[in-house]
Amino acid sequence: MAILRIPHDTPANEATLVAAGKLIAGNPNQGVANLFSDPGAQFHCGIWEAEPAEWRVSYSEHEYCLMLEGRILIRADDGTETLVAAGDSFVVPAGFSGTWQVLEKAKKVYVIYEPTRIG
Repeated sequence: MAILRIPHDTPANEATLVAAGKLIAGNPNQGVANLFSDPGAQFHCGIWEAEPAEWRVSYSEHEYCLMLEGRILIRADDGTETLVAAGDSFVVPAGFSGTWQVLEKAKKVYVIYEPTRIG
C-alpha cells in the first residue's frame, strides 16, 4: 500500500445537491472530489467546496474538517453557533443536527467515518 496525498488544490468538480426540503436560503453550488474510500465504504476523504447558502444537516457519520478557504457558521439545533474559517480544524460528531451557513465561498478537506450499523 502506498501513502496517498490529499492535494489541497484538487478541484471539487463532482456536483452535489442539497435536497430541496433541507435548503433554507441561497443556491448551494457544491462540489466534491472524493480521493479515497476504504473497501468497506466506511472511511472517506477528499475535498469539498460550496458557494454561499444555508441548509439543514443531520449527521450519521463522524467528520473531521480542515478549512482551506472561506467561512461557515454551523448552528446546532440547541442554538449553539460555531464559526469556522480558513485554517480551522474541527469535528462534527455523528448525531449532530442543525444548519450549515456558508458565509463566503468555502473549501475544506474532509475525513468521514461512517460507523457500521448493527441490527
